[in-house]
Amino acid sequence: MKTLTFSRELRLLAPVQFKAVFENPFRASTPQMTLLARLNTAENPRLGLTVAKKHLKRAHDRNRIKRIVRESFRLKQHELPNMDFVFVAKGGIGKLDNATLFETLEKLWARHIRLSKNPQSQTKQQAKPQENSTKEENKSA
Repeated sequence: MKTLTFSRELRLLAPVQFKAVFENPFRASTPQMTLLARLNTAENPRLGLTVAKKHLKRAHDRNRIKRIVRESFRLKQHELPNMDFVFVAKGGIGKLDNATLFETLEKLWARHIRLSKNPQSQTKQQAKPQENSTKEENKSA
């Protein structure tokens, strides 16, 4: 029987681990949140959380978001690929109720699961935003 704990080895703890994910991530986003991921060499997926005071002023609101993200990850951990995930909260996330937040996270996890099974689509997905930014730079020049 698989355990559904959220133990220390399932967490990103050091700033170096977060930085590695931020350098070249695979993204899945909504207007209220972004879920970044990068392949790891660990035996299991790991999760890091960033919920800025800028977006949620009250600690109990930030804690609610983090608690729901951890719970969602805990329940999905055995389906997820061996990747490091970083959850980034954006403005407006505090307006989501718990059920909506949980459903949205399910969709983001599913997207990363789908992308991990087809690594070519990840490369294409990352190339597109860079191409668009280059076109915009050329227009302004």
